[in-house]
Amino acid sequence: MSRAEQPSRRTVLVAAVAAAVAGSAGPAAADTPDATGREAEADPVRPVDNRAWTSYADWCAGTFKGARVVAGTRPGVVIGTPAGTVDYTDPHTGKTAAWEYATWTSPVHRLAVPATEVIASWNARTPAGTWLQIELTGMYSDGTTTPWYVMGRWASGDQDIKRTSVDDQTDDKSTVWTDTFAIDDPATGLRLVSYRLRLTLHRKPGTTVTPTVWRAGAMGSDVPDRFTVPASTPGPAKELVVPRYSQEIHTGQYPEYDNGGEAWCSPTSSQMIIEYWGRKPTAEQLAWVDPAFADPQVCHAARFTYDFQYGGCGNWPFNAAYAATYQDFQGVVTRLGSLTDLETLIAAGIPAITSQSFLKTELTGAGYGTSGHLMTVIGFTADGDVIANDPFSATNEAVRRVYLRREFENIWLRTKRYNASGKVVSGTGGVCYLYFPARPTVAQLAALAAVGVR
Repeated sequence: MSRAEQPSRRTVLVAAVAAAVAGSAGPAAADTPDATGREAEADPVRPVDNRAWTSYADWCAGTFKGARVVAGTRPGVVIGTPAGTVDYTDPHTGKTAAWEYATWTSPVHRLAVPATEVIASWNARTPAGTWLQIELTGMYSDGTTTPWYVMGRWASGDQDIKRTSVDDQTDDKSTVWTDTFAIDDPATGLRLVSYRLRLTLHRKPGTTVTPTVWRAGAMGSDVPDRFTVPASTPGPAKELVVPRYSQEIHTGQYPEYDNGGEAWCSPTSSQMIIEYWGRKPTAEQLAWVDPAFADPQVCHAARFTYDFQYGGCGNWPFNAAYAATYQDFQGVVTRLGSLTDLETLIAAGIPAITSQSFLKTELTGAGYGTSGHLMTVIGFTADGDVIANDPFSATNEAVRRVYLRREFENIWLRTKRYNASGKVVSGTGGVCYLYFPARPTVAQLAALAAVGVR
């Protein structure tokens, strides 16, 4: 079946199967569960908590085993003297190879919001011959602890290992669904109250190359279920000039990456914002793409966000990590609480990628329904309606859309909805990606802090 017909990861988390909307030719889903990212200290009332390690002091506060901290304008963690060698069998190639490794483990972070879900993200450079793994462990509200869960095995390329999520991780209290840690039964009251992250950096034995991790963090949330959200008051009108790319013109191209363009809403949206900020793959990086294909950078984004276990390009931290491979750039997976938050970002020149699911009748002008779709919010009209670059469009010229404010905020912010069969399925709850420079302006820093990202 097509990606649009598969259940979303959030739907799996709440044990409800979301099918594609009947009777519509919706976009292939990059379905993703709720992810959160509001800085708890900035607004403890919000049901989200965001913690990231980025500064020299942050990194030095961790525990090291073969790793070391590098200073400079963008501090990070690298391999120092390797702690040892480990064999890794790639499940997607069957090949076993030896790798030197080093680890960095964060201090314990106590969640301001005891969480039902947590998602990690990272920004790193992995030269050829290197890769990294990020893990999470935490304490439950009943005083017991989780195992170390693998939240991703990642490299910016795909020649050394195949970047992958890891399935079948559970302790009968929580489960990792692709990129999201989730409490199995939130109705019991069980929550995750604290966590640590562990980075394991790998390189080929006998070499001196090393991954560099500049940002690592996680977002925890306990967002209440809701079918509708309160209406917000429109703010100032503004529209950012963001490149327009259609995923649909890539239908059938490189089907090994999630059946081709029909499923590429996430990397297509990512590429739009990456290029808005003046970044782009080089001609050398794009040399592998068939020269007959338009917008080869979209094919490039699909290939280098692809999760070989998930079988798709919609792994959220993989998209943020891909964005951060560009020069002096950051990417985070976060959750926003309102269209007012988006207006704050737009006013500072920061577009956002949002995730939503809806019936064809719930979003006027879309012309389709979907169980999960990413699009880029680039502005607001004088009436407060949402201006979006929607990659599920027939041409690049047709990508710019205007969607009614009240409809858009509800399909984006709700956590539950009814599908075409009348069954209760999941909504995305305000999930988005934010990409921004490594050194934002003062206005951009203030806007990011206002929505909980630091």
